[in-house]
Amino acid sequence: MGNPVAVIAEAEGLTDEQMRTISRWTNLSECTFLLPATTAEADYRVRIFALDKELPFAGHPTLGSARAWLDLGHEPRSAGVVVQECGVGLVPVQIGDQTLSFGAPGLVRSGPVPKAARQMLTEALGLTADQVLDAAWVDNGPGWVALLLESAETVLGVTPDLSMITDPEYRHFGVVALQPQGADTALELRAFFSDDTGALREDPVTGSLNASVAQWLEYSGKMTPPYVASQGTVLQRRGRIHVEGDGESLWVGGRAEVTVSGTIEVGEPTVQR
Repeated sequence: MGNPVAVIAEAEGLTDEQMRTISRWTNLSECTFLLPATTAEADYRVRIFALDKELPFAGHPTLGSARAWLDLGHEPRSAGVVVQECGVGLVPVQIGDQTLSFGAPGLVRSGPVPKAARQMLTEALGLTADQVLDAAWVDNGPGWVALLLESAETVLGVTPDLSMITDPEYRHFGVVALQPQGADTALELRAFFSDDTGALREDPVTGSLNASVAQWLEYSGKMTPPYVASQGTVLQRRGRIHVEGDGESLWVGGRAEVTVSGTIEVGEPTVQR
């Protein structure tokens, strides 16, 4: 009911192209590869692919990679905290009773988006200007832009038209709205990105976007942790993202479980006739 990720252990012998091939073959939003750490501070190193594209950081693959690493019988150097090495540096992952939570990395790009870009995204979402309350860069690696909408119902009702987003810089975007008082969750969020074929995909649960949105909303005074966000509703998933801490130290997490395990054989590509 969440968001699956494929985690490939013992990936030292794989080439970049083999990693991309495996990632495309899984056809999941992300596929990760566990490697020995290159620094004494980390427990392992991970490379994260979204089909054909390598990402410096992504949230739910971080939690899935940590869960798989623990499930393989490894023990972290520091009790209760796994330290992952990835493209943005070292990311700590707290081990809770039923959840894993990663420390939100800093933003590599922030601030309001240009007026023309905001208008382009608004029209691509089929919205009017008054339905978009704010828009900003919230990029912690994947390239996210976020739009704060008037209501959760508006978030759930958008049908983006990727062809109207003529600038590829804005093709990783999220929409979010605050839930009314008394709702089961504090936020409703959706995340969209274009894949290696140029098609638009919706991500069921997105740790990186939830982390950067939490930083943005707290900084702008619109929302203060702790809270639980909802994602994946339109996809009939029940994503629940737990956000705790403050602007100095935000932790983003949820349940992570191994559901399928096994081995694969990697050979040379073949052509079926």
